Amino acid sequence: MPDHPPRVLAIGLDSVSPWLLYERFLPLMPNVRKLLERSRYGTLRTIDPPITVPAWAVMFSGMDPGTLGVYGFRHRRAGTYWDNYIPTSRTILKPMVWDRLSRMGKRVCVIGMPPGYPPPAVNGVYISDFLTPDNATDYVYPPSMKAEIDRVSGGYPFDVTFRQDDRDRIGKEVFEMTRKHFAVARHLWKKEPWDLFAYHEIGPDRLHHTFWRFFDKAHPKYEENEHLRTLVEDYYRMLDEELGRFLAEVPNDVRVLLVSDHGSQAMQGAFCINEWLIQQGFLTLRGPRPPPKTQIEEADVDWSKTLAWGAGGYYARVFYNVKGREPEGALAPADLPAFEARLTKELEGVRRPDGAPLGVDVRRPKDIYRSVQGDAPDLMVYFGDVAWRSIGTIGYPTLFIEENDTGPDDAVHSFEGIYSISDPAEGRGQRGPVEKLMDIAPTVLTLLGVPVPPEMQGKAIAAFR
Repeated sequence: MPDHPPRVLAIGLDSVSPWLLYERFLPLMPNVRKLLERSRYGTLRTIDPPITVPAWAVMFSGMDPGTLGVYGFRHRRAGTYWDNYIPTSRTILKPMVWDRLSRMGKRVCVIGMPPGYPPPAVNGVYISDFLTPDNATDYVYPPSMKAEIDRVSGGYPFDVTFRQDDRDRIGKEVFEMTRKHFAVARHLWKKEPWDLFAYHEIGPDRLHHTFWRFFDKAHPKYEENEHLRTLVEDYYRMLDEELGRFLAEVPNDVRVLLVSDHGSQAMQGAFCINEWLIQQGFLTLRGPRPPPKTQIEEADVDWSKTLAWGAGGYYARVFYNVKGREPEGALAPADLPAFEARLTKELEGVRRPDGAPLGVDVRRPKDIYRSVQGDAPDLMVYFGDVAWRSIGTIGYPTLFIEENDTGPDDAVHSFEGIYSISDPAEGRGQRGPVEKLMDIAPTVLTLLGVPVPPEMQGKAIAAFR
């Protein structure tokens, strides 16, 4: 038995699904295979909504998005129509595990966990995430570490510009970004025996959005392209090599977690939520129909006749135009229950262009979260188990379009992520049960021998309690 306190290394691979890691690319990843052989692993069921923000925050807080007050990449400020904001590390209403450990005097190193800008003050080191603003210089805590991070990385990249057609450029930049991130992670790992070391890599997500149609023959727009298919396979080989170099520095008694925030899947198409609301008479415009891809905030909306409007993304955020709440509210509060029931019923009846049910899943935040803090939408609407995107722009002659309105996009998210937890006990190396994203935070604390706070909604995974 080790004569020093337990330690945990958590490596997060954004958007990696069980199919990708355990099937499609596992033959190319001998180091991942070795890790799985000494781990308990399986499917990690993500949260509503299955989006990078808030999923990583849920994972490492043990609390749901409503309690954290974060519902996606963009939020509408209460009492406005178009005042949107992107969450930051200061938006999160509850502490992460590294905050709790820092207060206990334990040493932590966190790299790129979103939302991570500005980098929170921890007892250790924190490098900001891919949401770091362009030209920001305050992306490392403590600030004195910035020069060292820049030196090791040769210029620290937070993200790449994707959803564009120059795929070779995107591929090159994703490779370079991931290599630089791992170089910094290995460097910081060696600096001291961290109690918790947590590293997030956004590269796989960018790869999936850009190249999915070239490696998945089930994609509705599959395209035979050996060069781009090989690029994806080479990325997963490189990812495995970088993981192998990192894990070679990790003692056997360190508990290693390999996790993802959600999965990915082929995008089947997109549903124009605001076009549908216009057709149903719930959203009214003045004047002639605008051209395609018109932002709803740029359209001339007749708010006196509008009852609801929506926003695009991985799910539709639907907002009600309520009297006394919105500036020009048209829906009386007393009429809300009946309107919501009608809206839900009609949404659930939407059919795809081929006549089959779209599979619309309508959820109310107050029904799925312990509490609803911050700026939540009135309804959260998934299309086809998230395989169809929500399109918030207007001006289309149809309710369905094939592409994302923000640029070329091959993939969307899914509810199935991955987990792998190294385990010296019996039964390792076998695929285990489906676990919950929210249970990772209490599991990390349990592995570190730290009591789980009563306010955490998640529970430590049974095998590690």
